[in-house]
Amino acid sequence: MANLLKLIQNEWMKLWAKKGTWLMAGLMIVLIFSLAGIVKWSGSMNEGEPDWRATLQGNLEMEKASLATNLLKGQSKRHAEENVQIYEYRLANDIAPLNDTSREGMIYNPSVGSIAILLTVIVAAGIVASEFSQGTIKMLLTRPVKRWKIMTSKYMAVLLFGFLLMLIGFVTTIVSAFLFFTSEGGQALAVSGGNIVEVSIWGHGLYMLLLSFGNVIITATFAFMVGSVFRSSGMAIGLSLFIYFTGNVVVALLARYEIVKYLLFTHMDLTMYESNYVLNDDITLPFSLVVLAVYLVVFLIISYTVFTKRDITA
Repeated sequence: MANLLKLIQNEWMKLWAKKGTWLMAGLMIVLIFSLAGIVKWSGSMNEGEPDWRATLQGNLEMEKASLATNLLKGQSKRHAEENVQIYEYRLANDIAPLNDTSREGMIYNPSVGSIAILLTVIVAAGIVASEFSQGTIKMLLTRPVKRWKIMTSKYMAVLLFGFLLMLIGFVTTIVSAFLFFTSEGGQALAVSGGNIVEVSIWGHGLYMLLLSFGNVIITATFAFMVGSVFRSSGMAIGLSLFIYFTGNVVVALLARYEIVKYLLFTHMDLTMYESNYVLNDDITLPFSLVVLAVYLVVFLIISYTVFTKRDITA
């Protein structure tokens, strides 16, 4: 175990010794500040915000109309009933919802997952493939270390990099929220045990960060597998971004079929459970976690099997 931890530490230090790694971390900070500035600018172009009470009343009537049709089942029905309960509570007690472009709204729902995925995929795709392209793989494998330990150290370095990017993104989001946006009050509410409870913006922000990290893990692992098997970082990056950007299209095309419940694309974005947008009433968060775990294990088995059995020739 000590030997493995040493390998992980060495791989982590080697990763951060590269200039490109620091550039990616800096790029993430710049992108988040830039996006916050754009949101602030676009918000300033609006002459006035609509009255939240009128908007909420309209949403309440729509949810009641949907429930009256008796077409909603399972989770869809439960979500609609909870929305009705929350909307009525807000109107009765004059509690405004969070504004998405307020300081609290930015912290409540941090949008850092997509940027972290793109940057982590680049690292995951090249961390093994680069050893082949640079000709350092033979020197690496002549060391008296088992191949699976080398593979594990590289994989753990990728996950740590993705986790660190998520934290950097969250901290940067908080800083940008305080710099660009004002506090507009409002309160996030949820239904727990049949009662309305207040939701902490900080707790929910960290929870959304955790859900987003699931997408980072699965996409980075796929890139890690492709890069390890085909020794091509370009192919790994291309295929990973392809499944990331086209996944929703595939799910929409196959929505009517039972197989959609078992597709990777259906479960990659775990934040859908917080937005109440779930494709199928049979799909729950535990079910999604199980499906993702199965795909994750398959990707890792392929990666380790090919790497440990591959004959490294001149």
